[in-house]
Amino acid sequence: MMKKTGQSWRLPIIIAAVVIIITGLVRHFHIKNFYVVKENVLYTSGQPRRMDYTRLLYRYHIGSIVNIRSAAEHREKNWYNEEITWVRNNGVKYFELPVDRSINRANYFPDKTIQKRFLEIMRDKNNLPVLLHGSSGRKRVSMLAAVWLIKAQKYTAAEAIEMVRFIKGQPVTEAEKSFISSLVQ
Repeated sequence: MMKKTGQSWRLPIIIAAVVIIITGLVRHFHIKNFYVVKENVLYTSGQPRRMDYTRLLYRYHIGSIVNIRSAAEHREKNWYNEEITWVRNNGVKYFELPVDRSINRANYFPDKTIQKRFLEIMRDKNNLPVLLHGSSGRKRVSMLAAVWLIKAQKYTAAEAIEMVRFIKGQPVTEAEKSFISSLVQ
């Protein structure tokens, strides 16, 4: 029979260390609200951070980043400088198409000018694949993705609404359904 040597504390510490390491790895390889709209063409996400950019380049071969955040939005967190420095250093194209919601947070629908410019970016094969991102990667991003799905990919309103639901991870509002339906005309 083996004697206990007072080392029973080791197992809980080992288990805790393994859980912490696994949690760190999962978090390390997770890009906020990342979604594949069309493989090798369009991806959406929330604001990338630190190593997310490198993962996006090497795993998804991102050719361009389209940022829909406005100039005043959260610049104090230095995400903008980090993003601009990274794209310059890695030969990735960068486009700003701000869907400004600072005056009215409920107004996150891209206007005709933004829609037209995004479709031009997506038409140029040299820009692909594109990462379209905002702060959270849900509302504004999903609406601009819907524009592309309907106007360039010939999705029906129902198909685009279903894709928006996946991108947002939330039910589609009546205002969003109305906006998406208006794109079909």
